[in-house]
Amino acid sequence: MARKSPNSGLDGRSRDKDGEIRHKNGNTRVDTLREIYGDGFAPNVRGDMHLDTLLDRTGARSLSDFIKNKG
Repeated sequence: MARKSPNSGLDGRSRDKDGEIRHKNGNTRVDTLREIYGDGFAPNVRGDMHLDTLLDRTGARSLSDFIKNKG
């Protein structure tokens, strides 16, 4: 029987030694996020925009918040 990865469902993130989930760095580029979340991620912005800028412009508090409320 295959064992489920302890990191499944973390959208490519992993946990720190203390068990806290690592968050994407604000300097992560949108084109990098598109590699993870697909070409439809933030389709109306340039790929060289940083995550922090995207969050500021959309009013989202985090990447998770942006993904949940993008529609």
